Amino acid sequence: MKTPLLFLTMLCAAVSFSQETIKQDSLKTVTVEGSRKGIKKSLNVTANTTLVTSKELLKAACCNLAESFETNPSIDVNFSDALTGTKQIKMLGLTSPYILITEENVPSVRGASQAYGMSFTPGTWVESIQITKGAGSVVNGFESISGQINTELIKPIGDIPLFLNAYGDSGSRFELNTHFNKKVSDKWATSLFVHGNARVAKNDMNDDGFMDNPLGKQLNVVNRWQYANPESGWVSFLNVRYMNDEKQIGQLDFDPDRDKLTTNFWGSEINTERLDFSSKVGYVFKDMPYQSIGFQNAFSNHNQQSYFGLNQYNIKQQSYYSNLIFNSIISNTMHKFATGLNFTYDKYAEFVNLADVSRIDNSVGAFFEYTFDDNDKFSYILGGRMDYHNRLGVFFTPRLHVKYNPWEKAVLRFSAGRGKRAANIFAENQNLFASSRVFSVLDTNGKIYGLDAEIAWNYGLSFTQNFMFFGMKADTTIDFYRTDFQNQAVVDVMNSPQQVLFYNLDGKSYANSLQLDFNLEIIKHLNLRTAYKYYDIATDYISGSFQRPLQAKHRFFGNVEYATHIVEKGKQWKFDFTWNWLGKQQLPNTATNPHHDRLPNFSPSFSTMNAQITRTFSSTFEIYVGGENIGNYTQHKAVLGAENPFGPTFDTSIVYAPVFGQMYYAGLRFKIK
Repeated sequence: MKTPLLFLTMLCAAVSFSQETIKQDSLKTVTVEGSRKGIKKSLNVTANTTLVTSKELLKAACCNLAESFETNPSIDVNFSDALTGTKQIKMLGLTSPYILITEENVPSVRGASQAYGMSFTPGTWVESIQITKGAGSVVNGFESISGQINTELIKPIGDIPLFLNAYGDSGSRFELNTHFNKKVSDKWATSLFVHGNARVAKNDMNDDGFMDNPLGKQLNVVNRWQYANPESGWVSFLNVRYMNDEKQIGQLDFDPDRDKLTTNFWGSEINTERLDFSSKVGYVFKDMPYQSIGFQNAFSNHNQQSYFGLNQYNIKQQSYYSNLIFNSIISNTMHKFATGLNFTYDKYAEFVNLADVSRIDNSVGAFFEYTFDDNDKFSYILGGRMDYHNRLGVFFTPRLHVKYNPWEKAVLRFSAGRGKRAANIFAENQNLFASSRVFSVLDTNGKIYGLDAEIAWNYGLSFTQNFMFFGMKADTTIDFYRTDFQNQAVVDVMNSPQQVLFYNLDGKSYANSLQLDFNLEIIKHLNLRTAYKYYDIATDYISGSFQRPLQAKHRFFGNVEYATHIVEKGKQWKFDFTWNWLGKQQLPNTATNPHHDRLPNFSPSFSTMNAQITRTFSSTFEIYVGGENIGNYTQHKAVLGAENPFGPTFDTSIVYAPVFGQMYYAGLRFKIK
């Protein structure tokens, strides 16, 4: 128990407070860093989980969490609108509200933070990201439908004393990240992360009179404390964070002091202030490293004040989350289980054009998850939880993950599970406020804005094979997942360009996702990563059945990375190139607009290219330069009705391609070890 390696194992068991897949992946992290792989898929983990390490995050600009997936084919990254520059993510063809997004296994991006929350975690804070396809673990809640993304931040124990990252780009965006770390004693360590960013100039590359990206600034500070005592078995984390984010979007001539909520010029301000506190306390039983108990608590206060032209939207969410988990074994370590209780409280003060739609949600649940692992070929995780929610009622959530290794270097996985959630229709669709659309909720009998809860089943099958290809290391993976909605809060932009309708699903809604990966180590330090993705996603709307708008059926992905050998004092060159091709996308209905504000039924296909070069001068200093959208492809008409933004055809939400065009950046990283 006193050895460092064994204590790290105990530490993960005590404080991960997660399903067996995440715990196993956490323990693999040391191996991944040692093998210099940025993305790791283990053949031994039960769930279909990809581990993204900090090495991978250094291959792109990666200014925040939303921008951390540009080199990862498992996640699709798209712009949410033509003005805010916000990037939204999709997994298995479904947007982020259907993904359980956690930070160190505590739900983080949810409710009021869905639209912009992933931009509130700077990329330099991230130690690793675990991406799990399919319904997640019951330990973490009932809301996961298409998958889970868990972010692990850099831990105070083991961190370096000082890290500095400076960044600037051709879009007038500048960032500064500083990390300070101190080992207070042999058991206590603390870190202070300070992040600041600003966009200081107006850019209008397409000459439509609107800024392509917002003016803005963000201050983001977190103080982390970690306690670890291998003698007693106790470990704990304490985090306090404050974030203030301000954005201004709209016409070039808009002045908020003069034009706010007038028809002089169209503009918008989105100001968010957030305070978070979280704690984890874990205990590993002496002489029983397989048995532990952990207690998580998290409180957040999220306050967004915003307006979009003449539309006003304000939301304040106060949340409390608590999770008590006990891990142990049955007879031997082949039979493990996790059980516990959790509680969630959310108070929403929400106003849509001064209409009060505030509410209080709370839930309490109990879960049990059994893991069988023969440490050879076969393992499975079977979990279930029973919850009571004041709006969703009493319900049961089952989840299953199965893994089988049929032969050497191969793994076959299957998963199935049910998810249920309350759709925050206004917070999740804020991009539609920047339009002249009228919001209408057609159903009135439900308990969430008049709507019923969303319920979906997700099923998935995955096969991975590692092999030698003409003497080169290679692997290939095929994934197929299907999501079937029993009920869905339908967001209908297909009926009329002047409306957005919300109503309960009446008919079918499904998402089929097929992904083929092929990865090859051409020579040492030269790696090729490719993927093809096919999506069949359709919903029955009141005007008929259509493909999911702004979702390409076909996508190709390619990434090439090369690094020279490390020479004296750590000197090295690193090169990275990423190519994405997107097929045509179903566009929202604009048929009744005047001819000059109509769009075709489908967008054209297009491709984008990103690249980065890093020069490491020593183990403590490096610089990097890069470019995004190097081919300079932009959407021809990103803002409908730009010449009359208070008219009936104005819409900034129909974005299928980049708006800004080419963007180049440079930065440096400095460390004191």
